[in-house]
Amino acid sequence: MGRRGFVALMAAVGLAGAGLFAARSRLLARALGLRPPQYAVQMTPHLPVVMPDGVTLYADHFAPVATGHFPTILIRSPYGRPSELRLLGPLPGLAAQLFAERGYHVIFQGTRGRFRSEGGFDPFLHEAADGHATLAWIAQQPWFDGNLGMWGASYVGYTQWAVAAAAPPFLKAIVPVITTTRFGQAFNPGGSFAYETALRWVHILQSMHNPGGDVDLRLLRRMFAPGAERLLRTTMAASPFADADQQVTGAQVPFYQEWLRAPDRDGPYWRQVDRHRQVGHTTPAVHLVAGWYDIFLSEQLDDYTDLLAAGQTPCLTVLPYHHTSGRMQLAAIREGLWWFDAHLKGQRELLQRRAVHLALMGSHEAHAMDFWPPPALPQRLFLHAGGGLSEAQPAYTQPSSYRLDPGAPTPSLGGPVLSAQAGPRDQRPIERRPDLLTFTTEPLEHDLDVIGYVRLELFARANLAHYDLIGRLCLVEARGRSINVCEGILRIEPTTGETQPDGSQRFELSLNPTAQRFRAGQRVRLHICSAAHPRWGVNSGDGRHLHEGAPVGLRLEQQIFHDPTHPSALILPVVSAATRRAMAGER
Repeated sequence: MGRRGFVALMAAVGLAGAGLFAARSRLLARALGLRPPQYAVQMTPHLPVVMPDGVTLYADHFAPVATGHFPTILIRSPYGRPSELRLLGPLPGLAAQLFAERGYHVIFQGTRGRFRSEGGFDPFLHEAADGHATLAWIAQQPWFDGNLGMWGASYVGYTQWAVAAAAPPFLKAIVPVITTTRFGQAFNPGGSFAYETALRWVHILQSMHNPGGDVDLRLLRRMFAPGAERLLRTTMAASPFADADQQVTGAQVPFYQEWLRAPDRDGPYWRQVDRHRQVGHTTPAVHLVAGWYDIFLSEQLDDYTDLLAAGQTPCLTVLPYHHTSGRMQLAAIREGLWWFDAHLKGQRELLQRRAVHLALMGSHEAHAMDFWPPPALPQRLFLHAGGGLSEAQPAYTQPSSYRLDPGAPTPSLGGPVLSAQAGPRDQRPIERRPDLLTFTTEPLEHDLDVIGYVRLELFARANLAHYDLIGRLCLVEARGRSINVCEGILRIEPTTGETQPDGSQRFELSLNPTAQRFRAGQRVRLHICSAAHPRWGVNSGDGRHLHEGAPVGLRLEQQIFHDPTHPSALILPVVSAATRRAMAGER
């Protein structure tokens, strides 16, 4: 959606608040590329749905004002139902309204322990049982026609995965948006801890927490007060991990403390949370909607790969947005309506489009293909002394080095975090720091399309046995702006890596997947550092767990080798012009 379309959409939402529904419907349809609305909508709030243990969850029912039978879409959210959100209701209820206008019953349910829904909220742990009970309740309703889909983003997407592997046959389609089956991997990427995302999510959940009530002005002031962001930043900069939840919310948060104590994504806590071990038993048709700068991108693409390996035929759409982008939410409505029309209304001709659609960043192109990733040739760019990056073999030189002070760690700028400041950002402020190395190509002679999984092979040596290695791919514009494209982290322990004859070690880092065009005249840049705070929690340097606090004075001295016997290299998946033409449908 372009700027004019987004402006039209915001105008439409404003008209909804004014009650000008006909004008709103026309503007929304035009802005989102939706088929025209067909029905007026009636909303019935606060429907009780009783769980097997006696706890009552409440739901809002959006229904077309018409006779006849219509399919149903279920949305299960911990962030409040439209009827609970009062003045904010038109925004979270937008998807429900738009689906209902086009001939769907929509059940928008609050999850356990959130607002008026009873019970205690413990993220993830009740969603399978409560989800299945809700499916059974829907099946008993007189308006249910036997066709059900589920839709939603982030945690709302997780509620879909919680029931997908043992779904009743009437659950025919799901649309998990910017989410994953494997939260343990997302919270502990490369063995680290996604500190900023975890703490911001705790802040959102606790700021909105109002058991038995609705969102009121007190909660809104708590969430959006100018001091809330300052408190978050101050806490992330100075407080030990184990104290951060109390600093931000005023009380210790049990599930946050559990995350700190559960760094092993294959351990007992995450095994009961994650759903990827059952993904092969998924029965509904799956359409995954992801973002190139989303916090769950890598894990969501792993979900796609697992579905393919299990013989499923998922669809995948990846857009150039981050987790809190409004454009992502709006595009997900359009993708959901297409999927539900095909699978719940029997419009199978809509499935003639190719299974994978990708936005190619750095261009205005959206490419269609039959599977992810597309065929690509690995281009190996070697690191050179003095900060060079090229296909030429490196010469014999001394290694590059830097020092990391854990009390003043290398900061992160933008990228895939749960923040309005996520996404592509100019990296030049941190490139001036002595604790970050940059390696840069000469200006490119031709366009370079990097689509797929980016890897980094590093030969390194450090004075500590416990530390982090971070790689970040950047695009340097002709005028000098350095824009982050994708990044990855590897938490080093004594058993990590391959020890070389001289005592150095060889490591392999996986950076986030991407689809980025580097244009002629631009340059490719690689960052190497050992912190990206607060995106990832700073390594203690001595192997202690996150909840045990941080040591004082453990400074990292890091060497990065780049010579013929230690050929550190960035490996890019480069898609050829012929493959691009095939992706564009020029067969």
